[in-house]
Amino acid sequence: MRPMSARPIRKLLCANRGEIAIRVFRAATELELRTVAIYSHEDRVHLHRYKADEAYLVGQDKSPVAAYLDIPDIVRIAVENGVDAIHPGYGFLSERADFARACAEGGVIFVGPSPETIDLLADKTAARKLAMEAGVQCVPGTEGGVANLEDARAFADEAGYPLIIKAAMGGGGRGMRVVRSRAELDEAFDRASSEALAAFGDGKVFIERFIEKPRHIEVQILGDAEGNVMHLYERDCSVQRRHQKVVEVAPAMGLEPSLRQALLDDAVTLAKAAKYRNAGTVEFLVDAQGRHYFIEVNPRIQVEHTVTEEVTGVDLVQSQILIAGGATFADLGLRQEDVGVRGAAIQCRVTTEDARNGFQPDTGRLEVYRSASGMGIRLDGGSGYAGATVSPHYDSLLTKVTGRARTFAGAAQKLERALAEFRIRGVKTNIPFLHNVLSHPTFLSGDARTDFIDTAPELFEFPRRRNRAQRALRFFGEVAVNGPVVAGMGSAPPSRELPEIPPTPLNAPPPGLRDVFVAEGPEAFAKAVRANEGLLLTDTTWRDAHQSLLATRVRTVDIAAIAPASAHVLSKLFSFEMWGGATFDVALRFLRECPWDRLERLRELVPNVPFQMLLRGANAVGYTNYPDNVVRGFVREAKERGVDVFRIFDCLNYLENLELGIDAVGEAGGIIEAALCYTGDVSDPGRTKYSLQYYVDLAGELVERKIHVLAIKDMAGLLKPKAAKMLVGKLREAFPDLPIHVHTHDTAGGGLARHAFGHRLGPRRARAHQRLLGDLPPDLRAFRVGPQKRQRRRLRARDARRPVHELAVPGRLAGLVGPLARDQKGLRGGQPPAR
Repeated sequence: MRPMSARPIRKLLCANRGEIAIRVFRAATELELRTVAIYSHEDRVHLHRYKADEAYLVGQDKSPVAAYLDIPDIVRIAVENGVDAIHPGYGFLSERADFARACAEGGVIFVGPSPETIDLLADKTAARKLAMEAGVQCVPGTEGGVANLEDARAFADEAGYPLIIKAAMGGGGRGMRVVRSRAELDEAFDRASSEALAAFGDGKVFIERFIEKPRHIEVQILGDAEGNVMHLYERDCSVQRRHQKVVEVAPAMGLEPSLRQALLDDAVTLAKAAKYRNAGTVEFLVDAQGRHYFIEVNPRIQVEHTVTEEVTGVDLVQSQILIAGGATFADLGLRQEDVGVRGAAIQCRVTTEDARNGFQPDTGRLEVYRSASGMGIRLDGGSGYAGATVSPHYDSLLTKVTGRARTFAGAAQKLERALAEFRIRGVKTNIPFLHNVLSHPTFLSGDARTDFIDTAPELFEFPRRRNRAQRALRFFGEVAVNGPVVAGMGSAPPSRELPEIPPTPLNAPPPGLRDVFVAEGPEAFAKAVRANEGLLLTDTTWRDAHQSLLATRVRTVDIAAIAPASAHVLSKLFSFEMWGGATFDVALRFLRECPWDRLERLRELVPNVPFQMLLRGANAVGYTNYPDNVVRGFVREAKERGVDVFRIFDCLNYLENLELGIDAVGEAGGIIEAALCYTGDVSDPGRTKYSLQYYVDLAGELVERKIHVLAIKDMAGLLKPKAAKMLVGKLREAFPDLPIHVHTHDTAGGGLARHAFGHRLGPRRARAHQRLLGDLPPDLRAFRVGPQKRQRRRLRARDARRPVHELAVPGRLAGLVGPLARDQKGLRGGQPPAR
């Protein structure tokens, strides 16, 4: 099919992404047109960009979806680059009359119906009115859009149940709710209205009687530039999940000839009444008695248009482009009497969805992607190739697979064979589910209804798939790059040295800071910390160290084995850190242990050193917001079981979230340690948002809420040594009596220097984990650390068996040796920290 000599379209832009954009570009290329793609920042390496002759970034600095909805920017790109026409694809702006008008105002042809037609048909209530005026039977429903709950209740009381609520200004299953009783109406109306507002910018809905177990039949129509309308027969889209089509068939199986003709005639009648131009779909419901009802018109190309193309031989996308350029049916060589149906076609949508988990979309990198081919198989792909990244920002469609054969059963067989050929690794897909649908007797009977998936639980019974080849390749690659990972496989003989386990005294452990807390309360505890002559440590081995290095798989029995010795040799610690979200979660889910029992058991073995935990405000130790009473109950239980210090933080420094944790710990009688989450660079005067004053003001807000300890939480390792000195100094100046805890992740390798600069100004705590489970003690080997007496000890640099107990003795930094010394002027010579 060649373009006509008088056609004005020479350059075509597709205002869409993925599979439909590639489909449009292929059709345009066959018409010898130049193609233009647009792409969001997130799609900058997406396949559709490279299938076009030109590509331009759209919606810069906007969200992934908003970029493709940026009408002014799309029209600007078209005008500046000499584009003659814009094809909207489906979704996004395809049903927006304002987009069609903006194209016209910019002198660009819109490949679709006129703005007036889109306005008329996009409003479902107006479309229903047009259908009734044209003599097309409709489902009983509201005459117009329903904007409030009172009108919805009035219609429901009159019409009865069941009902279905639909978005008035859009489709695709969004804003659609089935209501079976008055008790369900209020919530269903609110949800449908809010979904419609979010998806289409208009919260109006309309309500109609719900047809039980219908077939969903749609008729493909085409209108030319002179107002002529023809049909390209029907499709059966009854296999749906939550009103979203899953498998589509052309033609519909088992329709009575008179019913089929009535559907086709009504679709053409309605399209003529709407003065329809270009491609569109008229959708109907057919009830169990064979009666059909008009439901809506989709004024755009449909996802499932491929099955119609396969059985009629008409290229719908090329027809759209040519009609937009002024072509008539005669120019296209199309006559209604010449269009027929040959054979049957079925389309499946292969998506990265986990059917076992409510069709939750999966994301990630496609490690392996091998698709199908062969006679009767058509693939319309979007982002399916090895190495592609499946984004969470857009729909999860990988490819559309269409099977065609002489019979419906033959098409189903071809499609099953094709799906069996696919090999997709790295993300979950819905292929096992599609296999079950295609082989199910109800589907093969040709009489599947819209409730088919919901009433067939056997569709979700999948065989276990084994990825043996990929696992073997990954193992061999790991060995090739990193060497053997099994003990004894390397060239070096295994070490025969055993670690030295310090003997545990039989007497009770020496007193520690917890004794102060238990006897005198949190305020006295804070005073004791502030009065301490030296640097106190928090040992995080029981939480952070094995969380980072051993995936929190350390059992309670293993920690309990070292707890008595720890109570003696680490009695001068500020605290042992016990819990975070991961340690609590893994104890329950993986180790099958009760974290509360762990806490009680270790509390009995270590009575003298405070236990500390991480509290994420309203999240507690979870990963979602919990009701306030749940957080308070959790904190109270943790305090009673043995937690003393609660480090409360919010990654955004959101005061209300912090306040809930502070109040909960205060009510429980625990030690409140509130954290300032550090970001930015306070040492750079050009960065003014997170300045010294910001952190001082935030600390002041926390101090007003009666906290006992202030933490500087540098989770990203951004705190530079100089910035640490400035920040700690400013906080110490503003709050001289408040203990300060510096917590930093050694991401950039500067953790030791940060602690050194901060300690110079008098914070009373640092954090460490034991040597065999982390890297902080080896970094600290450059320090001489000891009690206030002149006795000083140096950590031996290469003695991997020596415990880090020496760091726990209250003392001060006496000097630096080694490569860090040249960066630490003024810290040598044993100067005591400023108080």
